[in-house]
Amino acid sequence: MKRILQILVPVAFLAIGGLVYIWLIRTAPEPRQRPNFVSTPEVVARGLKPESYTVTLESQGTVQARTTSTLIPEVRGRITSISPSFREGAFFEEGDVLLEIDDSDYQTELIVAEAAMAQAELREFEELARYEQAKLDWERLNPGQEANPLTLREPQLRQARASTASAKARVTTAKRNLERTQIKAPFAGRILSKNVDVGQYISPGNQLARVYAVDFAEVRLPLTATQFSYLDLPWVYRGENPSLREGPLVTLKSTVGGDTHEWRGRIVRTDGSIDVSSRQIFVVAQVRDPYGGNVEGRPPLKVGSFVQAEIEGKTLEDVFIIPRVLLRENEYVLLVDGENYLARKSVQLAWETDDVIVVEDGLDIGDKLCLTEVPFALEGWPVNVKDETGVAIAAEPASDDAPARAARPPRQPSGGGIASRIDPILEAAGDKLPADLRAKLVAIKESGDFTQMRPVMGELREWAEDNGIELPAGGRGGRGG
Repeated sequence: MKRILQILVPVAFLAIGGLVYIWLIRTAPEPRQRPNFVSTPEVVARGLKPESYTVTLESQGTVQARTTSTLIPEVRGRITSISPSFREGAFFEEGDVLLEIDDSDYQTELIVAEAAMAQAELREFEELARYEQAKLDWERLNPGQEANPLTLREPQLRQARASTASAKARVTTAKRNLERTQIKAPFAGRILSKNVDVGQYISPGNQLARVYAVDFAEVRLPLTATQFSYLDLPWVYRGENPSLREGPLVTLKSTVGGDTHEWRGRIVRTDGSIDVSSRQIFVVAQVRDPYGGNVEGRPPLKVGSFVQAEIEGKTLEDVFIIPRVLLRENEYVLLVDGENYLARKSVQLAWETDDVIVVEDGLDIGDKLCLTEVPFALEGWPVNVKDETGVAIAAEPASDDAPARAARPPRQPSGGGIASRIDPILEAAGDKLPADLRAKLVAIKESGDFTQMRPVMGELREWAEDNGIELPAGGRGGRGG
């Protein structure tokens, strides 16, 4: 009996387990699946045409004066007066008297020099008279014979003339020193800083003030080697000094009080060397009359201002200009071929900015550029194409020797195909379905736009599970939805 139980008990357990397994399989609910919507995406394409593109080089720098100088006196003395223009920040014109030095000593020196010159001239006249008399006497007493220079007093005459010339030079120096007691502006400019005032005693070598010219303002602009290659400037060799009066145009921009102002100028020269720390090349932009009121409401371009610069570079011919957002992986763009399939094409860039890329190689005239940002675009993906005006572009018939492509899935119509999947869901949900979800489903049904089906079905599935509502088969969403 014990032997029989040892055999029957395991068999009974196996039999019961098999029956339970069969019951679980037969009573299991049918798996819920997402609807497998198939749709051909719609894209906008544009036919490519070669264009001309003028490169704009961007840089920045600080405004400097073209000419900066230090006023230094050439004579000594006490300052007796200064001009109202001799103040920090004041403007002055060329030749204006900025300050005056006490000139009494120099007037005395001039009088003494003029008196010495008068005496020297008198001696010269006397020696000239003696020379002429000695010459007449010699010719009368020794006709036909050559006279000795000492006899004719020629050395004495030359000495008298030299003394007169020296006296005249001292007068000229005295007059020049007297004029130098008035410190005049060497050019039209502005006072940057001043170091002296009335009553101060100065001598040659003292720095009176720092001044700068206001006829031109200059900005040193750094450029990389690549940027410099697009700048239309001649190379300068030894023995040459080409004029750059008609150099590339430059637009300088500065923001003052929330308003952006512009000044126009030109590149006039380049630095003589490359900056060893940044490996950049500096070009110099020049703006005429930076302090002139040429434009109403525009402030002056002050020395020390920071400005952004846009330099007009070379013009690239027969290139394709494409929005930068269409460049994928910094390597290729999406095209639409004649049969309306997506195709990748690698491109070679000639120039790029934050907004556009300029393609010089890799594209052909007539290529249709896909302007729609298609996520996860695959090579050979069929699409429905429209131009930028909304007109559909029909696919060209495939040639006999064309490689086989994946079959183009039919585009779902805006009514029956979608309604056959959405209508049962709306009926099963009934009045319990939230208004926003119902509105989204109805909008998809009316528009036929499958791109919004995945997120909506995800929301619908979460709502159904939270409320214990059974949706029709295929109403839960999933892969390929």
